[in-house]
Amino acid sequence: MSSPTTSTPLLDGAETAPRDRTPAKTPQPGQPSCGAGPNLVHQLLLTLLCAGYAVGSALGWGSDELALIMGDFGLTAAAATAAVSCLLYARTRRVRFRPAWLLFALSSAMAALGNLVWGWYEVVLGRPVPSPSYADLFFLCFAPPAIVGLLVLAARPVTKAGWVCLALDAWLIAGSLLTLSWSLALAQAAKFDGPSVAHAALSLAYPLLDIALVSMVLVLHFRRSTVNRTAVNTAVGALALTVMCDALFTSPLLHNNYRSGQLLDAGWFAGSLLLAYAPWAASRQHRGPAADEGHTRVVHEHLPAGHRPGVPAQAAPHTAAHPSARTPRQTPPQGGDHSRYMATRPITGSLAALTPYLAAAVCTLGILYNVLNGRSVDRVVLLTGGAVVLALVVRQGIMLLDNITLTQELAQKENHFRSLVQGSSDVIMIAAPSGILRYVSPAAAGVYGRPAEALVGTELADLIHPEDLGCVVHEVRRFLAASPQDEATTRIECRFRSGDGGWLNVESTVNRHHGGLIFNSRDVTERVRLQAQLQHNAEHDPLTDLPNRALFTRRVQQALSGRRSSDRGTALRNTAVLFIDLDGFKAVNDTIGHQAGDELLVQAARRLQDSVRKGDTASRLGGDEFAALIVGDTTRDRSARERHILELADRLRITLSQPYLIDGNEVRVAASIGVAFAEPGLGAGEILRNADLAMYRAKAGGKGRVELYKPQMQQDVVRKAELATRLRAALHDGEFALLHQPVVRLEDGRISSVAAQARWRSSQGVLFTPAEFLRVAEDGDRTAELGRWILEEAVAQAADRVGSGLTVPVAVRMSARRLLDRSMPLGSVEALLTRHGLPSGSLVIELSDLDPKVSLDDLERRLGALRRLGVRIALDGFGGGYGALTALRRLPVDVLRLDRSLVEGVVESARLHKITSGLLRIACDLGLQSVADGVDLPEQVVALRAMGCTHGQGMAFSGPLDEYRLRRALATGRYPVPHGPAEPAFAGGGAGVYTSGVATGGVTAVLGSGSALRSHNETPVPPT
Repeated sequence: MSSPTTSTPLLDGAETAPRDRTPAKTPQPGQPSCGAGPNLVHQLLLTLLCAGYAVGSALGWGSDELALIMGDFGLTAAAATAAVSCLLYARTRRVRFRPAWLLFALSSAMAALGNLVWGWYEVVLGRPVPSPSYADLFFLCFAPPAIVGLLVLAARPVTKAGWVCLALDAWLIAGSLLTLSWSLALAQAAKFDGPSVAHAALSLAYPLLDIALVSMVLVLHFRRSTVNRTAVNTAVGALALTVMCDALFTSPLLHNNYRSGQLLDAGWFAGSLLLAYAPWAASRQHRGPAADEGHTRVVHEHLPAGHRPGVPAQAAPHTAAHPSARTPRQTPPQGGDHSRYMATRPITGSLAALTPYLAAAVCTLGILYNVLNGRSVDRVVLLTGGAVVLALVVRQGIMLLDNITLTQELAQKENHFRSLVQGSSDVIMIAAPSGILRYVSPAAAGVYGRPAEALVGTELADLIHPEDLGCVVHEVRRFLAASPQDEATTRIECRFRSGDGGWLNVESTVNRHHGGLIFNSRDVTERVRLQAQLQHNAEHDPLTDLPNRALFTRRVQQALSGRRSSDRGTALRNTAVLFIDLDGFKAVNDTIGHQAGDELLVQAARRLQDSVRKGDTASRLGGDEFAALIVGDTTRDRSARERHILELADRLRITLSQPYLIDGNEVRVAASIGVAFAEPGLGAGEILRNADLAMYRAKAGGKGRVELYKPQMQQDVVRKAELATRLRAALHDGEFALLHQPVVRLEDGRISSVAAQARWRSSQGVLFTPAEFLRVAEDGDRTAELGRWILEEAVAQAADRVGSGLTVPVAVRMSARRLLDRSMPLGSVEALLTRHGLPSGSLVIELSDLDPKVSLDDLERRLGALRRLGVRIALDGFGGGYGALTALRRLPVDVLRLDRSLVEGVVESARLHKITSGLLRIACDLGLQSVADGVDLPEQVVALRAMGCTHGQGMAFSGPLDEYRLRRALATGRYPVPHGPAEPAFAGGGAGVYTSGVATGGVTAVLGSGSALRSHNETPVPPT
């Protein structure tokens, strides 16, 4: 059985006296509050009005006429104010108990009408008020609406047993008050000789209604919550003041001597104003979000001792024996102060439990009063006392049944909770305030490996790891110092001693318990291990188990910033980072497989880890790149420290370059190492970048070397980046020019073709040769864009020359990778030739840079398609690189271009002479045209022609020409070449010169322009 309680106390009690009986009003938290300042002003104004009325009543108001006006119409105004206040509040929005406030307004209106009738007789008509009169009718109609309003606001039961208990409790209080009142005064009032029977009945009606109203107020007051305490106390005070004045008015001492305007009216006046103020008395902090007018409904279990008056004292232990038996079925009041609610609940329950005994005591006092005065027991007292005793017996019987039911439910719940605790996989421990374990659940044997009995009585601190004890104590003290409402629980994770002497990671949820703590603990050792493993995996390379780039960067940053200020400068400068790259590792992957490559990386990582000190850090950054952090010391001699680091790096290079035994085979790679020292102001990213630059300089210098970072390296990178940026802009701004160098037939000097070469004249007037700007155009985007421009410009200019009658093929150099690039499909070349109308055979593609990664099958198909378009194919750099013979065997080639390195030493070196002769014979046997690149001297012309070379290109004939000079040269059609026999004369076993019948002057004439012989490295600047 349960009875709902309203957080709004019953607001008010009403009166039944003949004078201003106004119901005390319920507080309402939902009403807007003006804050502390306006409330204080209203309270001061109310106090001044009541005090002024009391002083006027005590002084007699100065005249009898004014006393009658203030005593009658003053009370009428006060009661009307209360009626209007309750009515206005009932009309506000979101009022849950509007009928109650409307009833209070009606009750106050009845009091106002009664006082108005009273004043009509005394003030207007100037004669005494008859008894009975209409005033008595209005005053008697005041109490019923007030009682019904209290029932609407109060905690009404929800079961039949609850209603029976409520009625019995009301009768216990009413019967007790009636017994006492009848013994003291009402019996004499009933025998009083009045003008009529109606007058005697009217004299008894007022106190009886007051007793009924007070009984309801007391019964329902114990059922209220503490929400809106201010409004409730104001209403109860108004009710108490009004009832007290009614009691004084009906007493034989004052009833016959009462006159309007006396001091007794001040009490009624104050009661009415308090009732008018009560609805608006709730301060803003008492309002709950769910109750706009302060009625937060909370359903509590109907328990004999805790919630109903009239509970026997012996029932209290049953309700308090186990708080959990009641807690799950009750909800704390919303919007109220939870701590205050919990603190006042036992007091309310105690007062309610004492109510039956107080009622019996009152009945006993009423009977004893008559006996001690020598009077016989009055029938009314006897009947009322018997009814009270009977109600008490019935009430106790209901409570006994409730207690039996509650005891059974409590036993079931205790068994349920005991099975939950004993069967739980979590360990539940209760620790006293001293830290001694008072209770440990049986799960401790499975979790901690120790029986629960062995843990009970031990110190909790002795079971916690010493390193974690300080943090645990600090957290427990902080938790106990916090407010229970702000922090009901906390979570602690620490290491706990297990039965085998090891340590378990335990996570505990901690709650307060009678000054001590309850620990709900679980073993999270596996979770902690998994987290640690995940953290390790996130910071280490999965293959070599070395720290990865993220962890290495963090440790570098710690090394740069974690020094003491006293020695930070010296130690910082002695800190170094080694950036390591394995040269030839890619070939290992390509030749013997990636699994072997992984094994090589694992062995290299092990060698690296063994080569550094314990305080240093070795790391794998990715691929075949490793790094090492060498933490500095306080050595003052920086040169010695640098020398030591470089020696360490060189030893590490030698160690990493030793053969690796993989699957029974020896595999060799070299190590290029860049070294960078820390400097003040440098971050982890900067020092890693410096070491990386030094490593690339070591690779560019021949690989297998150690290079120390110098600021010039960074300047070179910056310059290269700036040049690349300018190159990108130059492609769009038209700063490139296309020059052409003639290719001459060595037999007669006739120009057979021209080779297109790009030049870049920057906006600053600097002329860059291909060797300079192509070095910064290594990435695919810029190379592709530049290649497209050269091809389109060469075809366009060749077509323009064909239109002028100068038909000569143009050769454009392209890499094998570029030919297979998707950005240059086959149709684009055909569309280009068609668009410009270039005849078949007028375009020669010089194939350069044969990359081993390029598929020869794809390249063969592409070149075959180009040849079907009428494009001739030249194999550039023949004899100067690897894979030339394979390419010659597989690819459809029309022209072989000898590498410049073969031409430069063909006159001086007998060995090179033989190699070049052999390559030329191969070309001749295959029926291919041969072109020698870099023919700069007449002696080279004579020698190459004697070997069978058909064509030459170089400064011996002409340098790269702009369009104007090229057209002049093509108009001439040929260049003079030296003729006559030429025999090699080698001296010193291979070094020698060619002799020729051509004089030096003849050589000068060969140059055509009449200028002196220039090196092949010089580039003539085209006219602007």
